[in-house]
Amino acid sequence: MNKILSTLRRSAVRLTLSLAVTAVLVSHAMGWMDLRFVQQLENQAYDTRLRLTAPETVDDRIVVVDIDQRSLQRQGRFPWPRARMAELVERLFDAGVAVIGFDILFSETEEPLAGLDPALAERVRGVLADAGGVASGDARLAAAFGRGPVVLSYTLEKNPENTDRIGALPAPALDVRGFRDNPIRFIETFGYSGNLESLQAAAAGGGHISNPLVDEDGVFRRVPMLQRLGNGLYESLSLAMARAALGGPLRPGLVATSGRYPSLEWLGVGKRRIPVDANVATLIPFRGPHLRGGGAKPYFPYVSATDVLEGQVPKDVQLAGRAVLVGTTAPGLMDLRSTPMQNIYPGVEIHANLLSGILDQRFKQRPAYVLGAEAMLLLLVGLAMGLGLPLLGVLGGAVVSLGLAVGLVALNLLAWNHLNLVLPLAPPLLLISLLFALNMTYGFLVESRGKRFLGTLFGQYVPPELVNEMSADPQNYRASLEGERREMSVLFSDVRGFTGISEGLDPRELTELMNAFLTPMTRVIHKHRGTIDKYMGDAIMAFWGAPLEDPANARHAVQAALDMERVITRLSEEFIQRGWPPIAIGIGINTGIMNVGNMGSAFRMAYTVLGDAVNLGSRLEGLTKQYGVTTIVSEFTREKTSGVVFRELDRVRVKGRDEPVVIYEPLCREAEAGDMLYRELDLYREALRVYRKQDWPQARQQFSDLEKNYPQRRLYPIYLERIVYFRANPPGPDWDGVFSFTTK
Repeated sequence: MNKILSTLRRSAVRLTLSLAVTAVLVSHAMGWMDLRFVQQLENQAYDTRLRLTAPETVDDRIVVVDIDQRSLQRQGRFPWPRARMAELVERLFDAGVAVIGFDILFSETEEPLAGLDPALAERVRGVLADAGGVASGDARLAAAFGRGPVVLSYTLEKNPENTDRIGALPAPALDVRGFRDNPIRFIETFGYSGNLESLQAAAAGGGHISNPLVDEDGVFRRVPMLQRLGNGLYESLSLAMARAALGGPLRPGLVATSGRYPSLEWLGVGKRRIPVDANVATLIPFRGPHLRGGGAKPYFPYVSATDVLEGQVPKDVQLAGRAVLVGTTAPGLMDLRSTPMQNIYPGVEIHANLLSGILDQRFKQRPAYVLGAEAMLLLLVGLAMGLGLPLLGVLGGAVVSLGLAVGLVALNLLAWNHLNLVLPLAPPLLLISLLFALNMTYGFLVESRGKRFLGTLFGQYVPPELVNEMSADPQNYRASLEGERREMSVLFSDVRGFTGISEGLDPRELTELMNAFLTPMTRVIHKHRGTIDKYMGDAIMAFWGAPLEDPANARHAVQAALDMERVITRLSEEFIQRGWPPIAIGIGINTGIMNVGNMGSAFRMAYTVLGDAVNLGSRLEGLTKQYGVTTIVSEFTREKTSGVVFRELDRVRVKGRDEPVVIYEPLCREAEAGDMLYRELDLYREALRVYRKQDWPQARQQFSDLEKNYPQRRLYPIYLERIVYFRANPPGPDWDGVFSFTTK
């Protein structure tokens, strides 16, 4: 006993640290502290369990009628005429479907004569009025809705500043005043976009498809079953379809609780119960990944909308008695979500999974009391390991820690599979790992804590070699998180014509193309000591000068842009060989005083830059399309860059900025420039000088010669067009040569 007490006294620091780590995780479990990375780990653990235990069986009770790429090619671009949508509904009810749900809004009235000349359209209306009126596609669609139960979708707006109310909504499923004495956190909304009143009146009901509860990692795991608008509680599309199919009112499952825990645990539809959490949301019961295409059979039968319209429904798809969801997987229509199953997952199939889960009573639930159970489990594990590990050797500690982890995983899977309970898995496993590492490698962890901190914080932003440099003095970079002003350079890059590219590829190919593009672009930026700020779809934002100060930040940014131009040329050739479209980019760079630091909210933070100099960099990227060049830099970047040949493009005043700026195109490194390039630049500078003196005949002659000798340049025709304009509309003697842009 004395030996044990002596060991514990010698291990007081380790025991204190172990209890401190335990207290932090317990605080996170109770909601007193927000540890974002712990939640991310738990999200990943949940996703892994979901993927491993998904039934991966086909549910042919629910059929997806897909407005896919082939439908758009055969029937024309979307939205289609209402008469065609009415024909789709009529054919579905002719086939005997039980209920139809639309993951599409009908918020605008169709104008039958919209494509005609206005004068001709007015004459046609007069003739048709004399003959008894013009047939209305909206009226036909409403009549089609009357043939059977149809559930329409609508969106609710939770931004308090957006109170617009467009179209009509169905009657609310419940009244919030029935929950007056219960602390239920319904998602509150303030405006909506509904359907035409005539269409909504003809439909059997409606459900919302908005405000998904996206977690911190951007993944879509939950759907709010009810949202509040005024005193009404409005149901989701899947819940509305289930009620239309099963019949009966919506029953709230209230339990007697007190304090801060919600008292609504489930919603009843017929004999089914749907478990809900504190936000009255339910976890999506995925059957498996989206498998359409490539010969794989999806877990819900898919029928192309054009096949329904043309009477070519495949024989292996049964429509009679089925619930039908009409939606889209076409990339250009952008109804794609990031889910635990896949990064790109059709939104319509999420509704299908929820409807299938309601029909099967197949839901995982995470009730409020799980918080208390998690905190108690963490406390027991922390006390046991904090007191026990100092008494064990390395091998004994490893065996005990591994056994405890295996036992917790087995208990968790038992609750998951047999009780449908989602118990936390990542926090207790993380606690076991942390306490084992803390006790067994205490000295090493203390000595290298600064390097680990910087690696975790900045590893996603900057190249590893910069992290190693920063680790020499980590305290300086801890302080820099709070924000500071310094001179930096910022780069914006964007893919030209990305919408057309995305519409021509399926989701898998689009993902592969973006990865194949962004990875080498990021390598180039890292090679030149740049920090990735963010990816914005096909766009990249990067900066130089933080977290490490970089006196040559402008030169490094310009050199990165020149290398990006070379890489994009090579990538385009590779893409063509793979059957993908070639890509082109625009790059804008500016140098100036910027604010840099860790910015964001209590829910999400990012190490980023802000300021007028940042905005100018974005505007310069937009100007590349105007001048037909790949890269444009400001005069401030040009002044601080050596070893690069530039062409002055113009003096401009960009939108949102009063002061004009001279813009340049970086052409190449000085060592790569030849006599022909310098000869062209000399001729161009002289033409630009004459142009700004308003010597229009001489300027026209010189720019015409340049255009003739260098027809590939788009710049020279631009100046010739301006000269024609200025000769007819002289700018006046006080003109400073500045051209003003009124768009971004």
